[in-house]
Amino acid sequence: MTETVVTRKSDIEAFALWYSAATEIEIRPVASLEPAPGLCLVRSLASGVSRGTESTVFSGRVPQSEWQRMRAPHQEGAFPFPVKYGYACTGLVETGPDELVGQRVFGLFPHQTHFLAAPDQLHVLPDDIPVERAVLAANMETALNSLWDGLPSPGDHICVVGGGVVGLLTAYLAARIPAANVTVVDTNPGRRYLAEALGAAFAQPDEAPGNQDLVFHASSTSAGLQTAITAAGTEATIIEMSWYGTRPVELTLGADFHARRLTLKSSQVGTLPERRRQRWDFRRRLALALSLLDDPVLDILISHRIPFHQGPERLPDLLNGKADALMPVLIYS
Repeated sequence: MTETVVTRKSDIEAFALWYSAATEIEIRPVASLEPAPGLCLVRSLASGVSRGTESTVFSGRVPQSEWQRMRAPHQEGAFPFPVKYGYACTGLVETGPDELVGQRVFGLFPHQTHFLAAPDQLHVLPDDIPVERAVLAANMETALNSLWDGLPSPGDHICVVGGGVVGLLTAYLAARIPAANVTVVDTNPGRRYLAEALGAAFAQPDEAPGNQDLVFHASSTSAGLQTAITAAGTEATIIEMSWYGTRPVELTLGADFHARRLTLKSSQVGTLPERRRQRWDFRRRLALALSLLDDPVLDILISHRIPFHQGPERLPDLLNGKADALMPVLIYS
């Protein structure tokens, strides 16, 4: 394996986005970015802002008990603030092993103009997947893991409560199971066209279908989880995908919750389901998630394209719920 000559440290001027205080974002220079043998220097092309998790980070709602577990793979700083966060970046390899130089890659790296990575921390993008769509890979992993936890079967009636990016990707995958009948439930009627484009039906909460064989919950609200429980059929499973941070969850578990023998099961992308751990690892799962993005219809999930340097001004309204958004993508020029 040969390697190209590395760029001198003085040639690299890199910047990163930081959550500097509650509801405050700033861009800071990267203090040290010195290429070394065996590492790749990657110039970022696009990075996805995962609204569910990053809004919790942005608002300072990461519980202290989760400060270590919720660290992003290449996070700098510490919770609550300041932290350099993010885990969905695509870029172009500028220096490193010859077989990677010039390749478009995905990595679990924060929002940063350049970064260093070991080759095994990068995934070469399939030729037909554009760099902006590829930032959905981390969310696709979450959706994939939830289906592994839920064990859907052909012909199942499946309800997905919460029409954000993760919920819609879950519905997209479930709708491709033979004869499955999939419905996305969301309070926002504007999500109907998204659900239908991805192969699912749509309903608002008061029209949610009942007697479902399997229910996924991804709205991150108490009301949404209550809707998911109501939609589940007798002895069905509700897969809880939401992360609430420090927010309490209020539910009514009286009535027929016990009589229907419902199962409420958590799903978390940070671990693989036990029955797959002997054969699968995180790298194999991420490679599969990337391959599942080979469908142009998924581009509808990218709601905002924001130049990196405008992130501190434009992201707050997308993270605090004041503006409707799915996947904001930071673009690096």
